[in-house]
Order: sequence, then structure tokens, then C-alpha cells
Amino acid sequence: LNVEFALIHRARDGKSKSERMDLLVGDVKDKVAILVDDMVDTGNTLTLAAHTLHEKGAKSVHALISHGLFSETNMSLIEALPIKELVVTNTIPQRAHASNCSKLRTIDISPTIAESIRRTHNGESISLLFGELAESREVAVL
Repeated sequence: LNVEFALIHRARDGKSKSERMDLLVGDVKDKVAILVDDMVDTGNTLTLAAHTLHEKGAKSVHALISHGLFSETNMSLIEALPIKELVVTNTIPQRAHASNCSKLRTIDISPTIAESIRRTHNGESISLLFGELAESREVAVL
């Protein structure tokens, strides 16, 4: 990708049960930060990470999340976070959440999953699929 890298770490204090994020590697000051995580359920990690990146001087923060569960998340809290947009895949329906959060964008990954299944069934390479998708830059936003 030829981009700079930063790593944040979630630390929990076992005694007080407080949590914080520490920027372990990299510098986000005056840069666009892309926050990547596998899933959001409660939104606690997303909240901590977004505030940490903002406090460390990120010019803007975008979140890319594979699975937006949001089972215990108040979407108005997401709306108030210092992020420009929250992009999730359609592995979980997002219609109800999208109506409560203008920052939420959903991308359709069904063609990628279908092609992965087809390739697996035919004994073809799945890793090559992701190179082809990156080159085509075709992503449907729902």
C-alpha cells in the first residue's frame, strides 16, 4: 500500500477496570488515519481508538470494520465520534443502524464471497482473487 503505519494498543487496568489506548508505533499528527478492526459490538474499542487518534493529532479518522454487530451500541454515540465515516461490510444487515448514523457506510462483499466459494470448489487460488479485486477497484456501496 506504500503508506505509513501506526499501531494502537488497548490496555486494561485489572483493578479499576478502566481502559485506555496507547499509540505504540508511528505518528498520526496531521495525517489521515484509517482505523481497521475485525468487528464492532459495543463500540467501546472504536470509541477509545477514535478519541486516541484524534488526540494524537490525526487530521481525520476513517474506520473500516469487517463485521458491524452493534448489538450493544448506541448509534448516536458513533455519530458523535471524531470519525469521518465508519465503513462496514454487509455480513450483517445494517439498514436499522444506517438510519441512526449518517457516518455508516456499508459495502457489499457478496461477489467476493461467491467467487471465493467458486474458486475453492474448483481448486483455484483464492489469494489471487484479492490481487484482482484490488486492481479492479470495484466495490459496491449499499
